[in-house]
Amino acid sequence: MSRRVERRLRLRRREEVGRGLAKMNPRMMEELGITTELEVVIAGKKRYRFRVLSDESVPEREVWCNEEELREHGIADNTVATCRAPLGCQSG
Repeated sequence: MSRRVERRLRLRRREEVGRGLAKMNPRMMEELGITTELEVVIAGKKRYRFRVLSDESVPEREVWCNEEELREHGIADNTVATCRAPLGCQSG
């Protein structure tokens, strides 16, 4: 049984990202085995899923999400969260 790869990344609020979407650096997506969806876990309790888009302009240690959506969920800009591919969405 292989273990899921996960990283602690910073969630950033961005106006230009659509609702339900997240933007990530393609190298980090490859490292985490993410193809279409991202699972974000905050403080081991709050769990969210986003459709993910590849974007070279996003720093490797950041995930850009919709500003209003994060605000509605009570997630502050620069929050550190565990990011990984959801179960059932892993390649391989």
